[in-house]
Amino acid sequence: MYIVFELIADQTNMMGKGDMQVIIGLRLLVILWGLYTVTSHGDQPFSKISIHETVFALDDAAYVKASPLVLGLKGQTSEWLTVTLHNPNPSIDDWIGVFSPANFSAAICTPESSMTAPPLLCTAPIKFQYANYSNANYRDTGKASLKFQLINQRSDFSFALFTGGLSKPKLVAVSNSVVFANPNAPNYPRLAQGKTWNEMTVTWTSGYGIDEAEPFVEWGRRGEEKQRSPAGTLTIDRKSLCGAPARTVGWRDPGFIHTGFLKELWPNSVYTYKLGHKLLNGSVIWSHVYQFKSSPYPGQNSLQRVIIFGDMGKDEVDGSNDYNNYQHGSLNTTKQLIGDLKNYDIVFHIGDICYANGYLSQWDQFTAQVEPIASAVPYMVASGNHERDWPNSGSFYENNDSGGECGVLAETMFYVPAENRAKFWYSTDYGMFRFCIADTEHDWREGTEQYKFIEECFATVDRQKQPWLIFLAHRVLGYSSTSFYAVDGAFGEPMGRESLQKLWQKYKVDIAIYGHAHNYERTCPVFENTCTSNEKHAYKGSLNGTIHVVAGGGGASLTEFANINTTWSLVKDVDYGFLKLTAFDHSNLLFEYKKSSNGKVFDSFKISRDYKDILACTVDSCPTTTLAS
Repeated sequence: MYIVFELIADQTNMMGKGDMQVIIGLRLLVILWGLYTVTSHGDQPFSKISIHETVFALDDAAYVKASPLVLGLKGQTSEWLTVTLHNPNPSIDDWIGVFSPANFSAAICTPESSMTAPPLLCTAPIKFQYANYSNANYRDTGKASLKFQLINQRSDFSFALFTGGLSKPKLVAVSNSVVFANPNAPNYPRLAQGKTWNEMTVTWTSGYGIDEAEPFVEWGRRGEEKQRSPAGTLTIDRKSLCGAPARTVGWRDPGFIHTGFLKELWPNSVYTYKLGHKLLNGSVIWSHVYQFKSSPYPGQNSLQRVIIFGDMGKDEVDGSNDYNNYQHGSLNTTKQLIGDLKNYDIVFHIGDICYANGYLSQWDQFTAQVEPIASAVPYMVASGNHERDWPNSGSFYENNDSGGECGVLAETMFYVPAENRAKFWYSTDYGMFRFCIADTEHDWREGTEQYKFIEECFATVDRQKQPWLIFLAHRVLGYSSTSFYAVDGAFGEPMGRESLQKLWQKYKVDIAIYGHAHNYERTCPVFENTCTSNEKHAYKGSLNGTIHVVAGGGGASLTEFANINTTWSLVKDVDYGFLKLTAFDHSNLLFEYKKSSNGKVFDSFKISRDYKDILACTVDSCPTTTLAS
């Protein structure tokens, strides 16, 4: 359920070093927004915090202390700190909530609409831990010491001790505040391919608006002279969003999102870059130095390696928010990809990116988690239901899955080379690959704008130069044996195959890859529910159909398969994992599915063929002819 906190607060008492002001008077009230069911992986952890019976219970004998007071003194974007606490009347379900900004007074809040009575709490906690986490004797002693990892999120932090659990919390004590040395610093760069093969974009987050500093990227080939490219700046406000909790308890200022465009790159070359903000006094605030390898020329014959997965989400390395194993696998997937950075060139995260579900602080948490990857290789994203779907917002599925974000955060936080990012479909070339990325949260059926885009993406690729044609989408528009599809009497999204299978067949799409179902499944080459080949691991010549793969095990809680056997399903796995495609040349492609737990290959196949095999006609892939024609 969605909960909105209401507080009335007086800031009249002092706690801790530096005369930190804290909240001493709080009245909490709840507004129930309705039930919110998240398909196939449980609820957002913050939606579990029910405070309809919360009472103000500050205790002079209780305390919470956080140290150090200043983080990032050496330029770190994340740092560990220690929180010590004492509750004279402890219980096993006491918990610590991390709030940012540190002053979570209701006095500065505004109502979401005239129908909502102020004052409102401005932010939900950005994370929480139970007091007895790593403190086995807490219930007896009332004392605990907890470790938290904080990331730079452009504001200060405080820690609030609640007793009574998540369902009936009582506020007992509030800590001193903690801040990063430069809270506005540029952070979390994420690369993406531009609209041409020789353009790379870099997007990052900072606390500097354009009236405070000029954003730019300083970049160049490694060892050569550097140049500066200006960056555009975007941000959002509550009115940009569609509903609660994104506009209410989940709202947090997202800062400023900057994107620079690095153009006319040499193919397959190493470039270094750093982010800069030129202040009004002429000084410059710099980020760390990063590097990337530019994309190969379309059709270029070089080793090209691609990572693909969906539905990863985020998790906390300090154990916070571990309410229901929500996205425990995401850290393993991230760890495997960080450890193997030298062995792949581009990443596609095909929807359900961070599962913020309207709690905006989680977008910072996610971009920090993937920074080692996204700062080094293009990190391409697709739109999923948890980014886009919201009633009366133009999404194809009018459910509540985005938590009121209705696509705004995904479209702002990440760049994609779409003509219109509100319509999140696009194509991108990477050497011998053509990727056509659909947006399953908008209508894809025949006759629609997106259908026309998909066909044009397939039709305009030169298969002699780019033989590997890959279709990507979040929801399963092809084939899946997962339980929730079978319950609906389908093996994929209704109207999916009916609209698109003739395009896959006509243009000989090699592999179609999806997320949404949190598992792994691979089909045979298939057309109209029929396998076009009996081979399972070593395909030679024409496939005569398209191989469909579900790769939704990036990290969110897993989905079981239905107890139904289908003729087209070859391999199933209910586990966390990701795909790797390796193009060795124009004739040889290796597909691998790897486990996130250990990086080992669980399933694989090879495709070996010549250009003539692509030209050859198969069922429904060439126009019919007669002697007369």
